[in-house]
Order: sequence, then structure tokens, then C-alpha cells
Amino acid sequence: MATRQGIDTAILNRLDDDHTFVFFAVKAEFDTSTIAVHTSGGELTIDGVVYEGAGTLLQFSGATDTSELASSGITVGLSGMNATVLSHALTENYQNRPITIHQGFLDAGGSNITGKMVIFKGRMQNITFSDDPDGTSTVVVQAENRLIDLKRPSNLRYTKESQESVSSGDTGFNRVQTLVDKKIVWGQKEYSGGFENFDEGDEGERGAYR
Repeated sequence: MATRQGIDTAILNRLDDDHTFVFFAVKAEFDTSTIAVHTSGGELTIDGVVYEGAGTLLQFSGATDTSELASSGITVGLSGMNATVLSHALTENYQNRPITIHQGFLDAGGSNITGKMVIFKGRMQNITFSDDPDGTSTVVVQAENRLIDLKRPSNLRYTKESQESVSSGDTGFNRVQTLVDKKIVWGQKEYSGGFENFDEGDEGERGAYR
């Protein structure tokens, strides 16, 4: 999809193997802490973040890959959640918080990551709960691709005040207001009365403007 950060050599080598051990890892960043889980067992470390194994309890759907610059959402489901996940889902502010999904490969099903890539990066939009008849609870997270921001108005203006809110101390737009009604004469002299105000001595200069 559009947020993919590239496929490195390690990924390409694994795609040619007869047997591959694929895993997916989800990182949901809340205000107080981060929940990181993956579809294999045990613990995996990705970019310094430790992911807990959730096995088949972690599922997601809606991931698409196209050649167009398009925004598509994704749904992540986690069954049999522990108290930490439940607490975050019930009490934390989750809307517009970052969520990242990796796809990677393990060596012979072990814990050594031989290649990984980002397949989705966006923001959480909605969290719902569902209960199965057997008593299993599932938390479902719906997220939007970060490209959805291109459809939102920025509400920023080319003014000093707006630029200050983005970068304090930036003076790049300080004189924008003075340019609104400013008249700029380019390539010729300006005469308030036109050519009729020329003196005879200006004949040569008047000819230069014909």
C-alpha cells in the first residue's frame, strides 16, 4: 500500500525461499504507553520495541496494495485480551493515535527476524468490543491510513500568526500583510500623469518607452 517504506534485500531473499515463516506485528501508541503484539509466539524486538506473542488471537483485515496513491483503512482484532489491553481500550484516548503494522520473516520459525517491512501506518479511529457465545471477548480497532490527512483541510494561512503556531520565531511571513496592496512597477518608470507630463527634454527618454 501507499505507506510501504520499501522492500529490502532480506525481504526479497525470503520471497524466493520454498518455506517461509511469516509474522505480522502491530504497534498501537497510546498517550501513556504502547501496546505491541505479533502473530507468532514469544517475544520479538523490532526497532527497539518488544512485541508480545499473541499467535492466532491477533488478526487483521482490509490491507490492500495498489499502484495508486490511495488511502485505505484496516481493521485489527485481538481476542482473549489481557487486563492491560482492556484498560487501554476502555480508558485511553485512542482517536488519531498512531498505529503501525509490520510484516516480517523468521528464521525457521524461531525468534530471529530475517527481514521486515511496514505494510500499514495510520491512526486509530474507532474501538469496539464483541463477545462470542463461549465467552471470548475481542477488541476491534479500526484505523485509517495516514494519507487520509490529504483530504482534511489544514486550516493554516499564509500569515505571520499562522506560521507562529507552526514554528515559533519563524519570520518568513512577517511582511506578507504589507504586500497585499503593494504596487510593484517592473521594467519601466512610473509617471503619475502619463506621457503628457513629459517635458521636451524627456523626448529621448519617452522614445525609449515606445
